[in-house]
Amino acid sequence: MTEAVIDAYDAALFDLDGVIYLGPEAIPAAPATVEALRGRGIQVGFVTNNAARSTEVVAEQLNGMGIPVTRADVVSSAEAIAQLVAEQLPAGSPVLVAGAQALIDEVAGHGLRPVSSADDGPVAVIQGYDPQMTWPGLDECCIAIQRGARWYVSNPDSTRPTDRGLVPGAGAQMAVVATSVTGEPVMAGKPHRPLLDATVARLGCHRPIFVGDRLDTDILGANRAGMDSLLVLTGAHGGHDLLDAEPQFRPTRIARDLSGLLEPERRAVVEGGRAVCGHAEAQEVDGVARITSAIGGDLDDQLDALAAVLALVWEGAARGEHDELDRLDLVH
Repeated sequence: MTEAVIDAYDAALFDLDGVIYLGPEAIPAAPATVEALRGRGIQVGFVTNNAARSTEVVAEQLNGMGIPVTRADVVSSAEAIAQLVAEQLPAGSPVLVAGAQALIDEVAGHGLRPVSSADDGPVAVIQGYDPQMTWPGLDECCIAIQRGARWYVSNPDSTRPTDRGLVPGAGAQMAVVATSVTGEPVMAGKPHRPLLDATVARLGCHRPIFVGDRLDTDILGANRAGMDSLLVLTGAHGGHDLLDAEPQFRPTRIARDLSGLLEPERRAVVEGGRAVCGHAEAQEVDGVARITSAIGGDLDDQLDALAAVLALVWEGAARGEHDELDRLDLVH
């Protein structure tokens, strides 16, 4: 029996937006894949950079999508940043929270005192994604930081994937504040380690794989935490993003969606300017990476072709060459 990718791991950690769901709709493969993983005895954790919703609300959404979870199965950047700040400040410290109610509740739950104005004497500012954020709210952040408050941000995601397309995320709100203050914020969410470390500690796992849809947060975060990763092509980033990715942004594996965890490993072999993966072949011709095998509509063939091209381009980049893509008839 051919081993599945997940057989090398004891846990699967999932990003949510773009991996488990898009907006109000579950990714079609998600419920059955999570059920199958649990049936194999694999621990499952859900990791979200979105600080706007409580873990209880996220758990309710997942249950409504046919993915049974408890609140303890979900770890958010709101939890991680509140815990981080609470470890660095005395209990009861006033903290200006520029975020949704979920973040305010987490800050209060960790023994700090949320405030909303720079005139309340906050010793720290915590920003998190808030779909109702106002310009005056961002002004208060700037003023408080200019007066000496420490600056914290839940996560750096510049965009959020939805069923209608990409929209601005917490990173966009952080960037507004950055135009008026000096220094960099302390962050807990991916690609920074606190959120992933907290998830591993909660599960007690030893060999997790992280599944995400973004190179700049999910995959970079997994690499920084020393985890293997699987990039799925159901969210923010696709094949062309992978081709341009520097080493720290490259996933261990790729798949169309999270069901790739249950499939055999897709491995490309490179030799002499030629890469082969499954039935797909790519070759370096005059410094250009070309798909040289016939690629039809079969999804596995298209993913094999992507894996072959990536292996060829990434090896060329490692040698200091500048391969380009001549043709890419692949899924996105």
